[in-house]
Amino acid sequence: MKIVADENLAFTDYFFSEFGDIYNKAGRTLKHDDVVDAEALLVRSVTKVNSALIQNTALTFVGSATIGTDHLDIPAIEQQNIQWTNAAGCNAQAVSEYVITALLALNPHLLDAEQDFTLAIIGLGNVGSRLAHMAKLLGWNVIGVDPFVQRENIQQVTLDEVFSKADAISIHVPLTTSGMHATRHMFNAETLKKLKPSTILINSARGPVIEEQALIADIRATGRKVVLDVFEHEPVITEDLLDLVQLVTPHIAGYSLEGKARGTQMIYDGFCQHFGHQPSKQFETQLPTCEQYFNNSDLKHTLKTQLNHIYDIFRDDQNLRACLIDGKVDQASFDQLRKTYPLRREWAAHGGPQA
Repeated sequence: MKIVADENLAFTDYFFSEFGDIYNKAGRTLKHDDVVDAEALLVRSVTKVNSALIQNTALTFVGSATIGTDHLDIPAIEQQNIQWTNAAGCNAQAVSEYVITALLALNPHLLDAEQDFTLAIIGLGNVGSRLAHMAKLLGWNVIGVDPFVQRENIQQVTLDEVFSKADAISIHVPLTTSGMHATRHMFNAETLKKLKPSTILINSARGPVIEEQALIADIRATGRKVVLDVFEHEPVITEDLLDLVQLVTPHIAGYSLEGKARGTQMIYDGFCQHFGHQPSKQFETQLPTCEQYFNNSDLKHTLKTQLNHIYDIFRDDQNLRACLIDGKVDQASFDQLRKTYPLRREWAAHGGPQA
């Protein structure tokens, strides 16, 4: 069997080498010729799996080690009678820890804020619900919005209530372009005007959920603190935007070793089901041990003293800004940052809590 895999997937050989020959390719530049004689394709979000890529190929299985599916043309995939699977929730813990790290990087005093700090979460799926749990461990007030799910342990409110009450808003929705609750440009000039100037805005979901030009205008008018891990025109990221945004990272919010490994595990399980194999491998066996920062001590104390050792988010910010050439981020440098990213470990690996 020929298996084509994004070169940046974790533990591909461990999970798939027994089934055939693995051809590792750059996911962003995959072409029809690369997969025409392959039976399985393993991708991440940078690969557009559409008719142009998969039509008239030997493919019977596509696995995406990602939470989102907006890069998958599902009707086209199913029209070719190709089985597909994704990895919903694989990096939810990593993203929730990223958001808390970003907030504490902007304002370390939030560790002592308790109920005086209100975090609003837009989208209460795998990531949003985990973030709510972690935020409550810090004593923060948590409110949420999601028209599709109800969470008994989260106070769910309207968007207008979020706009008026939130001290910070973290976005965790898929990218959708149609219907009553379409998320593309959910944050535009009109909605941004409803936010308090002091409200922090964090997007680690999908770039086009925020209209970039409206965001630029809003920051210039209000001085709002914004954290972006994703960008509307990614990988095209302008210097104008970076100069205004408080904290930027190269689409790595979910890049923990556990999250990447878990994503590959989930598409491995789907692969085995499709091809009639019994799954027999677990990603945990491949993970090295790491320093125990928490050691059953107080969570807030550990975060005050060790957070920079657990995850230095400012390093990621500086590395992305260093990719600027002639007014925009160099695409090859952006991809290289992600390809060579030193995968951080989730708090649980250091003896800490998880949702």
